[in-house]
Amino acid sequence: MDIRELQGYANFFMTIFLVIMLYGYIIHLYRSEKKGESDYEKFGNIALDDEIDSKPIVPNPKTMNENEEQNK
Repeated sequence: MDIRELQGYANFFMTIFLVIMLYGYIIHLYRSEKKGESDYEKFGNIALDDEIDSKPIVPNPKTMNENEEQNK
């Protein structure tokens, strides 16, 4: 077995591994959206609605508390 054959096997198994990881990630996204844990369509609209004064997609309670303290 020379180095080219070893590289071929490594390339094949790495490709199979990455395909399995990709499908696993796609299934994870699908299931989490079905359960209602997150809505990924909101994140898709970031490129369309990127104004400086547009509201955040996911509100951050930490920054909301800091803003309330600054307003006092």
